[in-house]
Amino acid sequence: MEANVVIIGAGVIGLAVAAEIAKDFDDVFVLERNPKFGQETSSRNSEVIHAGIYYPANSLKARLCVEGKRLLYGLCRDKQIPHRQCGKLIVATNEEEDRQLEDILARARANGVDDIERLTQKQAQEMEPEIKAISALFSASTGIIDSHRLMAYLEGSAKNNGVNFVYKTRVERTEKLAAHNYRVDILNPDGEAYSFNTRYLINCAGLEADRIASSLGIDIAANHYEQHFWKGEYFAVSGKSNRLNTLVYPVPLPNNVGLGVHATIDLNGQIKLGPNAKYITDRRYDYTVDASGQSAFFESASRFLPFLRFEDLHPAMAGIRPKLQKPGDAVRDFIIREETDKGCPGAVNLLGIESPGLTSSLSIARYVRNLIR
Repeated sequence: MEANVVIIGAGVIGLAVAAEIAKDFDDVFVLERNPKFGQETSSRNSEVIHAGIYYPANSLKARLCVEGKRLLYGLCRDKQIPHRQCGKLIVATNEEEDRQLEDILARARANGVDDIERLTQKQAQEMEPEIKAISALFSASTGIIDSHRLMAYLEGSAKNNGVNFVYKTRVERTEKLAAHNYRVDILNPDGEAYSFNTRYLINCAGLEADRIASSLGIDIAANHYEQHFWKGEYFAVSGKSNRLNTLVYPVPLPNNVGLGVHATIDLNGQIKLGPNAKYITDRRYDYTVDASGQSAFFESASRFLPFLRFEDLHPAMAGIRPKLQKPGDAVRDFIIREETDKGCPGAVNLLGIESPGLTSSLSIARYVRNLIR
């Protein structure tokens, strides 16, 4: 079989790329090892539409988040995808954190986030009467989204434009045969091996993206393409629904390892705490939540949510983020590259697509489309 384009992975990024690529190409195939779309990182996150606050100026994360936020809100309005532009408070609970808010504010404005403002203690508590903070930043364009409905729309849009989705199919390896000619070896749902060729290969494989890049003959160590698994656990808060109007975040962890244990609300007003950030040395797919972490979650969140009680918390879910950094490493940007300079014309690798990947999904799709046009 011959294909024009093969996209590996049907998370939110693969779905968005498929819907966008279908505007230019016929014979587009999406290969996904799970039974349906979005079964890994795309469905195990905070479902937040980020504003573009934390990322280094001119980075892909900053540029694609700010653009992606605008595109995502527009799509949600046009297609009735459930969402809410609820805003977010980043709170300081001591003087050191208050000083850090100035740096966050400056970075956000450098990234083009023009609706973020500094709040006094009184202003913050007028907005959220039940929080504890000496000051805060308010990001008006932060919001929440039903990520499953978003992904369902993207899959439907891609299918309507002729994209073929092949689920329960694992990509075993890829091989460059010639310029714009790649062989893809798969195991189909019955466990049978099968191979076919494609002109363009787009690697949206998420947690396995570095494995796919390596199978193309790219030295992932020399090119700093190695991904590292970071687990993020969440605890749900019972009996406190509709106590918050906005998302409430602490000052982020160093090097953007994570944004700290924060309080998000879903579209029904339910509060969820998390995620933490645990480095997984052996790259296990472990989605269990360590119940013994309840004390650490409570201690972290109760600093700015004094209404919490220890017994309100219970384990909810966990996700795994494919980061390009290990503990102690400096912050890393997204890698989204067409690989002609590595001898693989027509191949595009996307690595380290963690937060703000959901927010940036539509802008990432446009970026990839421009790379291969």
